[in-house]
Amino acid sequence: MKSESVSSIAIRLGSLAFIDALAIWFIYRLISVGGNPYIAGMIAFIAIGLNILVLSDRLYALRWFAPGLALMFMLVVYPVVFTTYTAFTNYGTGNLLSKDLAISQLEKQTYVPQEEGTYSWTAFQAEAEVGEFLIWVQSADQSEQILVGPGVERTLEEVNAGPLDADGIPESIPGYTRLARGQTLRYLTDLGAIPFGDADDAITIQNLDKAAKAQPRYTYDAAADTLLNNETGVVYKAQDGRFTSADGQQISPGYYINIGTENFQRLYNSPALAGPFVRVFIWTFLFAAMIVLITFVAGLMLAIVFNDPSLPGRKIIQSAMVVPYAVPAFISVQVWRGLLNPTFGIIMESMRNTFGWAPNLFSDPTWARVGILFVGLWLGFPYMFLICTGALQSIPSDIYEAAEVDGASSWQRFRNITLPLLMVAVGPLLIGSFAFNFNNFTVIDVYNEGGPPIPNSPTPAGHTDILITYIFRLAFSGGRGVDYGYASAITIVIFVILALIVGFQFRYTRVWEEVSESV
Repeated sequence: MKSESVSSIAIRLGSLAFIDALAIWFIYRLISVGGNPYIAGMIAFIAIGLNILVLSDRLYALRWFAPGLALMFMLVVYPVVFTTYTAFTNYGTGNLLSKDLAISQLEKQTYVPQEEGTYSWTAFQAEAEVGEFLIWVQSADQSEQILVGPGVERTLEEVNAGPLDADGIPESIPGYTRLARGQTLRYLTDLGAIPFGDADDAITIQNLDKAAKAQPRYTYDAAADTLLNNETGVVYKAQDGRFTSADGQQISPGYYINIGTENFQRLYNSPALAGPFVRVFIWTFLFAAMIVLITFVAGLMLAIVFNDPSLPGRKIIQSAMVVPYAVPAFISVQVWRGLLNPTFGIIMESMRNTFGWAPNLFSDPTWARVGILFVGLWLGFPYMFLICTGALQSIPSDIYEAAEVDGASSWQRFRNITLPLLMVAVGPLLIGSFAFNFNNFTVIDVYNEGGPPIPNSPTPAGHTDILITYIFRLAFSGGRGVDYGYASAITIVIFVILALIVGFQFRYTRVWEEVSESV
């Protein structure tokens, strides 16, 4: 390897030092604020890997792949690992925090003991330093009057306060401005976050009219792993990610824990499997296969037609074919929803005016599936047109000339030359398109949200639902918040099913074998 100059070494090491410093700062911030330790671990792993690649001469060639490897780890490897981990936890609404963070949040909750009473209060803001406040608090009978600041209690003499007004409130304090009620409202959020007076017996602002000596509502006992409610005396034990009392009452927030295969058992015992799951799975397979078939046929036909160099305006037409592919799918589907609307859609109105009848592509189960396939055809044929055009142009023309000399017809040339050579190039892409449409959430959800609903279904499901939309509703639309652990478990099951199908397709079509063998 060619020796490096001093300047290039300095630039390389300086850049590495900057990346390391940034990584250390980011990891420190994640840990110090109680963030996700797994993200911190990912950043540390990537930083260590970059250091090894940059500092090792034996791995010099891999330095050029370092950005791509780092992105692959962040965007592919880490999500897969984290999804697998989440599938074995109860991570979801109510259980989004670690146990330490949940306890910390609970210990910050306060209550006002009735025997302590409450106070009215008036705020004074420092003139020289914005954000510094004093408050004058007094009981209803004015028997208790205190002037307090953050962490300290002060007397009127210490601040050289002016005389009291008719309500028993200092009219002025040197260096401070007394805030009127309207002015106080502006700073109410800031004032509510300040503990006034001694930290162990602080006065906190409850609302615009009331301040009180709030006490911690909960106290955690690490030895017994319990939480005591100081207001009611009830003891809560840590159980299944929630602190639960003897009578079954739970307090929030909870925390995520490892629950083993419980999510998978829940899926296995779910009425979803006994209900519409099989029907949804069959339609998912048919939907993906039909989309690939009709888009491939349409794209191939158009590619063959416009592959003729003598066709006038061929380049302009080919460019126009790509337009549907360039428009985001969720926009195109919304446009087609309007065009196919049974009430005011222009296509439906035209069909009724011409034929006296038009299908309902939303409420009728069969026609709703036809409508989705039609929209999928519009979205998918430009991609097939592009790859088929490229594959056709890569086939040598002398093969066709030799076949024509041998007397082969157009159909024979297509069947025995074009299609086999085409499949060698586009076969893996067709399988990839099948895998994509197997999880094509956008078209199904935006077109009709999986509807129309399947009657008497034990779980919410529609006639046009595919597995991904069906599972989305099971995990995220049940009215009880989101359940990431359950959704992750179902995602793994879908991945296994799809991997088996795609593996069978690769094996059956032999698209990974040598071109000469495939032909």
